[in-house]
Amino acid sequence: MDDRPAEREQRLSRAAAHRLSLYLRCVAAWPADGGKVSSGRIAAAVDVSDAQVRRDLAALGHLGQRGIGYEAKDLANAIRSALGINRHWRAVLVGVGNLARALLRYQGFHTQGFEIVGLFDADPAKVGQVFEGLTVESVASLPNRVRELGAELGVITVPGEVAQGVADAMAAAGIRGILNFAPAVLRLPGGVRLVTVDLSIQLEQLAFLVQNPDPPDRSSDED
Repeated sequence: MDDRPAEREQRLSRAAAHRLSLYLRCVAAWPADGGKVSSGRIAAAVDVSDAQVRRDLAALGHLGQRGIGYEAKDLANAIRSALGINRHWRAVLVGVGNLARALLRYQGFHTQGFEIVGLFDADPAKVGQVFEGLTVESVASLPNRVRELGAELGVITVPGEVAQGVADAMAAAGIRGILNFAPAVLRLPGGVRLVTVDLSIQLEQLAFLVQNPDPPDRSSDED
């Protein structure tokens, strides 16, 4: 597939990219019969319409054949390319608390091509400690170390009240994308991408779904 990244980005919305991640989980986990997977099987697994799956996958190029399905290996490779995970990503993490230590132990990051290469904290008592083979460094050294480590991504696991300052420091150091676990709404320069994972909000949404067992037709969320 020879689509340029900028061209592909114009066709794929963030919602579509999220669905592609779900499709990839399915395709990677299934032992495909004869190497083929169908849009119907993917649709049933992730609870979207068959037509939605076909639209999303059509944006990746001519991958499948009507009535035959998709080559599982080719489909997985195309999705990885569209998501940008057909390459290695290096990340730094700021805020070495319990959540950070759990993230460091998670092997799924490495499997998907993500590597945390630097740990930073403002607490002098934590500087010099070693977690999962990485030595915690002072957050003051972040600007120089980001360049030395070749990191493009940042992970924030600090208290909400200091998260904006950390995000600003990451952006100034050249970090291109931030995964924020702090309970804070961050503002970043236009060239820096942000994904926030607020666990409290996710629990609020879960409570809403449990309290309202018949949500609106999911087609209203599709694009």
